[in-house]
Amino acid sequence: MDKKSATNQQWGGRFSEATDAFVQRFTASVDFDQRLYAHDIQGSIAHATMLAKVGVLTDEERDQIITGLETIRGEIEQGIFAWSVELEDVHMNIEARLTQLIGITGKKLHTGRSRNDQVATDIRLYLRDEIDQIAAELTRLQTGLLDLAEREADTILPGFTHLQTAQPVTFGHHMLAWFEMLTRDKGRLLDCRTRLNQSPLGAAALAGTSYPIDRALSAELLGFSKATENSLDSVSDRDFAIEFCAFASLLMTHLSRASEELVIWTSAQFDFIQLPDRFCTGSSIMPQKKNPDVPELVRGKSGRVNGHLIALLTLMKSQPLAYNKDNQEDKEPLFDAVDTVKDCLRAFADMVPALITNKAPMLAAAKRGYATATDLADYLVRKGVAFRDAHEIVGRSVAFGIEQNKDLGELSLAELQQFSDQIDQDVFEVLTLEGSVAARDHLGGTAPNQVRQAVARARTMLTKEN
Repeated sequence: MDKKSATNQQWGGRFSEATDAFVQRFTASVDFDQRLYAHDIQGSIAHATMLAKVGVLTDEERDQIITGLETIRGEIEQGIFAWSVELEDVHMNIEARLTQLIGITGKKLHTGRSRNDQVATDIRLYLRDEIDQIAAELTRLQTGLLDLAEREADTILPGFTHLQTAQPVTFGHHMLAWFEMLTRDKGRLLDCRTRLNQSPLGAAALAGTSYPIDRALSAELLGFSKATENSLDSVSDRDFAIEFCAFASLLMTHLSRASEELVIWTSAQFDFIQLPDRFCTGSSIMPQKKNPDVPELVRGKSGRVNGHLIALLTLMKSQPLAYNKDNQEDKEPLFDAVDTVKDCLRAFADMVPALITNKAPMLAAAKRGYATATDLADYLVRKGVAFRDAHEIVGRSVAFGIEQNKDLGELSLAELQQFSDQIDQDVFEVLTLEGSVAARDHLGGTAPNQVRQAVARARTMLTKEN
């Protein structure tokens, strides 16, 4: 074989010698971009259909191409397709096999497009499908949180700031805080889908094509909302992948925070909840151990996804228009971010409904740390005491309680009255944990009544979304 015939037959006309074997492996992407095969075939079928519509292909040629592409889809799904590194990527592997199957007509498929707009189209189609799956899994997790919140609307635990006991809250209210984070995350995800849902097909290498193509038809056939407006931007843009990874980083940050709480709550020192055994592992040396590996791994994987966001931002920051080979490096971070998010959401959506609360330890913990101190201050304000004075009075009451090793609710009326003559017998109604959470009966408050109303509103919202 001479040097000329050894070049890549898909693009080798300009070259007089074969690509170095190392360079061939170094520049190939087929090992990871073959996961785009279904979307590549989907885009090619739409492209062939459009080319026939505008008279660039005959109807017979279109049908040959579509039949050949469906045959290739079957070969790939059966695991009998022969992927070749020499053909670089998923696109050229499929096109070469198409030509083997149907002859010269297969070479006509690439008319009016480039690998640049082809890969941009494939990634958008792929990510759009993945976003739909992720949105569905987010909804499943949100539904699990609502079920748990409703079930535990009356369960009291300490609310923390600085990981110090602050005020009593309900477990249901706490779960709704996680729900709100995920609701914002889903909004960001769906916003990302809206912006990426435009077709770059037909932008060609960077300047469009001289063939009389119909980009609006291609976009419609592929379910895009419209065709992109600028050919230069169409092939070089990857901000939709960056936006997805930004969503993924925020989602994973929220899941990591929730994971941290689960890890803390399952510890013997807290003992607030139990995770089912199927979400935990044991120790190879300590037989008593039950380790919360699932939330720990989710917490750890947040750093991985954050890294992918930085990788893509760095990849794009210095690229001149239009397409550059750098953009081949967009796929592995994006693919891994997608896979990681889907796995973590599945783990949480399966795990959250199975959480078991340990109500007695939660209640006991809420009774430590003077969680009703703010309620006592509010009580004094309602009695006409200025808030700053009330704050000082309660502070001195707490200091006394610490000396006596008593919670505020355990102090006698006489002991409390030494700090203010405004305190009367009715003070004990506000110093109970149940009274404290029930008093916050307003929109967004921790009262069980408000938790149940919030759950009902959230269920209605999810129903409308779906």
